[in-house]
Amino acid sequence: MLLEAHKNSQFVTGTSSSPIVIPAMGIKGLQSFVQNSCQGVCSTVSLKTMASRHKSSYPDCVPTIVVDAMGCLRTWYTPDAWIHGGQWKEYLTSIQDFIAAFKNAGIRLVFVFDGVIEQKKRVEWVKRRMRDSAEVTKIFNFLKSSRQQPGRNMFFIPSGISTFTRFALKSLGQEIICSQVEGDYEVAAYALKHNCLGILGEDSDYLIFNTVPYFSINKLSLDKLVTLMYSREGFCWELGLRLADLPLLACLLGNDFIPENMVEQFHRQCVGTYHSQWRERRMRDNVIRAVATFISTIQLLPRGLTEVEKMLPPGFDMTLLEKGIQSYVLPQQSSPWLSPSAQSLTDCKPTSSACPDQEIVQMALEEHYKGDNVMICNVLCLGESDCSNTLEDESDRDIPSQALVYRPIRQHIYAILLGTGNGPPDPCPVVRESYVYHGNMLKNPELVPAVPLSISGGTPTARELWLSKDPDIQRQRFYTCMACFHVERWTEELRSLDSRLAATCCLLIYLTVQVQSLTLTDVEAFLAQALCLAGRSGTQLRSLQLPHVDSRAVHLAFLFLRGLVTLMACSSACGYPFNMMDLMPWNTFDGKLFHQKYLLCHERRPVEVILEKKQSLVTEFGKLRALIIEACAAQNRTLHPAPERTSRPSPEESSYSFTRQDPSSSHPHYDQSSERSEWHNVPVQQAPNRGRQWHPFNQQRGENMSRQNVPNQQASHPAQWSASSSEYDSGEHMHRRSPECGRYNPGQRWRHRGHRRGHNFSDM
Repeated sequence: MLLEAHKNSQFVTGTSSSPIVIPAMGIKGLQSFVQNSCQGVCSTVSLKTMASRHKSSYPDCVPTIVVDAMGCLRTWYTPDAWIHGGQWKEYLTSIQDFIAAFKNAGIRLVFVFDGVIEQKKRVEWVKRRMRDSAEVTKIFNFLKSSRQQPGRNMFFIPSGISTFTRFALKSLGQEIICSQVEGDYEVAAYALKHNCLGILGEDSDYLIFNTVPYFSINKLSLDKLVTLMYSREGFCWELGLRLADLPLLACLLGNDFIPENMVEQFHRQCVGTYHSQWRERRMRDNVIRAVATFISTIQLLPRGLTEVEKMLPPGFDMTLLEKGIQSYVLPQQSSPWLSPSAQSLTDCKPTSSACPDQEIVQMALEEHYKGDNVMICNVLCLGESDCSNTLEDESDRDIPSQALVYRPIRQHIYAILLGTGNGPPDPCPVVRESYVYHGNMLKNPELVPAVPLSISGGTPTARELWLSKDPDIQRQRFYTCMACFHVERWTEELRSLDSRLAATCCLLIYLTVQVQSLTLTDVEAFLAQALCLAGRSGTQLRSLQLPHVDSRAVHLAFLFLRGLVTLMACSSACGYPFNMMDLMPWNTFDGKLFHQKYLLCHERRPVEVILEKKQSLVTEFGKLRALIIEACAAQNRTLHPAPERTSRPSPEESSYSFTRQDPSSSHPHYDQSSERSEWHNVPVQQAPNRGRQWHPFNQQRGENMSRQNVPNQQASHPAQWSASSSEYDSGEHMHRRSPECGRYNPGQRWRHRGHRRGHNFSDM
């Protein structure tokens, strides 16, 4: 399972014009202590100069820097806009510039991504998810009150960025490693084994590992290739320690292995004993020096850990401390603090995988290490799946969490990878899921069963899809992938489309069936964005100006992004019916462009304006729209245009407030003469239920859904469109205009709108 790892969800500080500052990971306060309280530990270096010296010393070796990719994502995400769903073409350009700077200096880069969340760090991972959930709530509260993007003090990195970055780097010819152990360990071990120039990241654990030099990504000046280098030797001299003592120091200070609260009493004892030797202004600095002094007094004793145990609380698990020390000991290294028997302590690795087909497991592991697949490795090996936070409005109960929306697809993926059982008493396999959503405190993983596909011939196995030599296998892979999204009936229509449009339509059909509050207007905004994206450069997208930020559009954008990652996982499980590069957001989605189309569509602008007066796009738009409407109707889902907004919401109110429509004016069918319906001639009728299993979040929302499933209630259009509107100039910049200019024109506005309950988020 490829995860949005814990480093990918911390928040940063600064202003909108300042660079993003990456919080140091690892041991609390250690990095700032080294930078501010230690002399001779930090020095400014030229990476280009160091590369030249390295080349002179090792003429047969290309100077290589190992990049902790998870710690660099914020540095690479340079676009000012982040709230709308990500500016992915701009982001790709930023990565290209980063690579080019090192290439021009003759430096090779190897990028390492976290591929697992080790059990020892699970508790800390959960704490971070809970903190991030609270921050996401603050972001949406800000959006609803200000209708503007928050400042950098609330920055939240776009969803799926680690997954998308892996494929971006691969497309640019870079070497990728997706770790099978803790990412920091993989970085340090690889760098030492291959005699690399150094490690680039922002994690104080790299001060602890006895490996190659450690460079700061935070302090990197890309144009000059100058940054800060940390000296472990200088750090040890400052504290009176040996290099071999640093793992013990890290554990006794508190890290991801040993929580700080377990050693707080020990810290007080050390500070009380040695406090007179230093007068640091920060209490944490005094703790670091006091603990280091304690270690220096016992480092030459034959049974040093016994002395440590005397200082720790009664009942302290010394095995945990030994494992913590061992977690910093790289291959071919040893620790004087560990006995020979403890030197061999490693995390217990499963002797058997969740999938009994070992050939398939080995294939998945090899692809995982190279960063080729998404999610499936940990499902096959461990029977686990994890997902961290995304930007979703927990107060909007009409849009369920992405974790629940996409769970039925994951259940089908589990069936492909792990099988479906042989019937009672042999149940379907179960996967342990840890997914963030409202109400889930992540105390224990949820046991989610695999669900067979409802297709002729049953659910194909991973072996059949991955290894078959059948000349028609690619079609079967695509069909199976579409079946996971419940759109297999339209396989041929979708397969005939450009891959990126097929992906968009597949996701939109699935989302509109699962999320009853999605409107035809929302679908049109997604389609318009997908069609217009191909002709836009990153520079053009960056120049787009939006009058305000709509919190619901933000929610939908990130819901769609998670859908792309889910589709990538499904494609991985089905043997890659999609070229993964076709699913990348720089080919399928741009946050600001979607936001622009969303605002235009919800303002009832003419389709020619929405599609930039390009007739070819208007024609394609009509075909895709008709396909989605037909596919939804066949699954008992009738799409309605969004209700009219009666007035511009005040900053204190929701950005998505509607008039309650008079049910007496409803019409049972679409008006086929309306401009919004003229692209299709699909009869609106109830299709027979195809036996799809409904899932828990729909059961919880049964009353609300029963109201929303009232067949095709339409309200007549008012004589005058009273909402204040916007218009675009030739540069496609939005400008507010007065209500007098927004009068309803039957030739320019669509005539019928669906009935939907009004919302005022300030009441929730």
